[in-house]
Amino acid sequence: MEQKNKPITYDELYAKLVKIMKKDEELDVINKAYTFALEKHKDKKRKNGDVYISHPLEVANILSDLNVDYITIACALLHETLNHSETTLDEIRKNFGEEISTIIKSISKINKLELSDNKDSSVQYLRKVLVGLSEDVRVLFIKLADRLHNMRTLYALSSEEQKQKANETATVLIPIASRLGINSIKGELEDLCLRYTKPDVYQDILDKLEASREELNELLIEMKENISEILTSNGIKFQIKGRVKSVHSLYNKMDNGKRWNDIYDILALRVFVETEQDCYATIGLIHAKFRPMPRRFKDYIANPKENMYQSLHTTIFGVEGNLFEVQVRTYEMDEIAEKGIASHWSYKEKGSVKIQNLMEQKLEMFRNIIEQNNETTSDMEFASNLNEELLSDVIYCFTPKGDVIELPKHATPIDFAYRIHSGVGDRTIGALVNDQIVPLNYELQDGDIVKINTAKESSPKQDWLNFVKTSQARSKIKAFFNKQDRVHYIEQGKNLLEKEIRRRKLSYNEVLTDEHINKLIKDTHTNDLEELYLSLGALQFTPSYLINLIYEDKKDVVDIYLAKCSQNPNNKEKKYKDDILVAGTNDILVSMAKCCRPIKGDKIVGYITKGDGVIVHKSNCPNIKESSRLISVEWNENTNSSFLAELSVKAIKGNNTLLSIFTKASQKEIFIETMNSYDEGDYIRYILLVKTPNTNELDLFINELKAINDIIEAERTIA
Repeated sequence: MEQKNKPITYDELYAKLVKIMKKDEELDVINKAYTFALEKHKDKKRKNGDVYISHPLEVANILSDLNVDYITIACALLHETLNHSETTLDEIRKNFGEEISTIIKSISKINKLELSDNKDSSVQYLRKVLVGLSEDVRVLFIKLADRLHNMRTLYALSSEEQKQKANETATVLIPIASRLGINSIKGELEDLCLRYTKPDVYQDILDKLEASREELNELLIEMKENISEILTSNGIKFQIKGRVKSVHSLYNKMDNGKRWNDIYDILALRVFVETEQDCYATIGLIHAKFRPMPRRFKDYIANPKENMYQSLHTTIFGVEGNLFEVQVRTYEMDEIAEKGIASHWSYKEKGSVKIQNLMEQKLEMFRNIIEQNNETTSDMEFASNLNEELLSDVIYCFTPKGDVIELPKHATPIDFAYRIHSGVGDRTIGALVNDQIVPLNYELQDGDIVKINTAKESSPKQDWLNFVKTSQARSKIKAFFNKQDRVHYIEQGKNLLEKEIRRRKLSYNEVLTDEHINKLIKDTHTNDLEELYLSLGALQFTPSYLINLIYEDKKDVVDIYLAKCSQNPNNKEKKYKDDILVAGTNDILVSMAKCCRPIKGDKIVGYITKGDGVIVHKSNCPNIKESSRLISVEWNENTNSSFLAELSVKAIKGNNTLLSIFTKASQKEIFIETMNSYDEGDYIRYILLVKTPNTNELDLFINELKAINDIIEAERTIA
């Protein structure tokens, strides 16, 4: 049986928070959040037997170690109330305000999502939704802490569930934790993922470490004493910690071809000093006493890693000839190394300008990725942007004044200019890199000093879109040209509508009354008359269509969609002889059961009828019982047919989500055959009958529906 650690109590958590929070008002909000969550989760237990409130408390405790702000702690305590109690978003908004309710809404939606399979497309999709929903980066802090505690208690789930969660964590969340620089969470998640994905390997490494644990600890103690004596005698103030490297770190070495007996640098020491100058002095003193291993010295202070990590690394031959990895850093560097962007709130007031600038750039990069997500319609394009900018290697370039600018690898001077300021980017006419003139599509290198030349009368060029690498530069350039296009399209839309009114010999003033304009805005889901003209000029609507909406067609846009569903000429019963392979014959009538509506990808079984051939059911259909009439059937892998499935979608009443549903369907290989709606008080439920080629496409569609703001739930049902 797994050994459980005693869950933290609120009194213990509160004692920690008193030392972190700056104002009594902040603690009041946290107290209120705890009391609210405690009431909502009363009498509930987790799968491992703990009371349910223990999970939000542990998540808040993990986050308290990152010194996050009080809003994040309050949201950590509240983060399961929407999904695991009768709480409504309005209730949270009323009690805690807009900022907290927005974060809770996002984390609630994220927690409903998971990988449908291990394919790259699913991973990219989840990353897209994860980033798209996280308009506040604190949502991701909570999600990472939430997953860390769930991984700590993963023993309570089945073996299959353990591996699924570990795979999802490794492919999606660990890269994000790394990019955000939160190494304290990343490291533990890596060990836990290895534990559940490769338990034999994990246990083997653990056993080897345990066999020599006493000897390793003695070596660490002796080495700490040696270094302490050197630094004390030279007047350097310090702290020193020793550790045995993590199981995952040792696994990586073995996975790269090393045998256990060939791994010598199992031991690591970390030295904390007060200043950057002390870091270099400490390394020099250690190297003077202990021989460094060639080519193992790394200066991450002068050249930080992509997640702002700064430290000096060396490997030395220490006591009894054993290898020790030694890291030297300031206390501030250690805070950044362990907590990454989460330290942003700690350093708002007391951090160095250099650190603050790097953090602001990283947050800005994250915001730009989100903004790009809102503008991008192609999953492939967004995944490319995400991989290139948020999860790729980065370089650090400098302004002539020495300010650090973080950019993705392969970035250009135009990307550099927009990272400084959109006004600088818009007016760029040339660039000097290391005092040499370069073309604007030049690929910048790590450490380059870049000077941007500007002119007041200059403006962006369309061809810049062919080579810029950052979503920030791309979106700013597009925004410039969209603004120009907007004026043109608005004028064009207005002219088209006036021309149609004249053609029909109608009066302009009689057609465009306030009542008619409001109807058009409502039916076309535009915000105002200007946006209506814009849509018309961009040919999203025809002028004839708009006039018809006013005078002939009293239905709104959704009514038109529904009419198309009911009038679909393909909505006829189809036989599936070519889609299903029936054991022992290829000449028999085959149809799909309407009770469970199997689709390609489902496990299926055939039922032999007297007059209707073989009816195919899902294997777990409740209407199927053991019978001599059951026959083995399987999907024909070569079929390109579509199959009917029924979905149930619950949405907030009063907010028209049907257009969003149809839009999502049109972007996927999904065709909506019929739709019925049912009033459920504050909510409305839609029952959709859709055509889909397979379970993968259907799962992706369902996940996209769940990501729509006003949709509470979406699931496949049995008719």
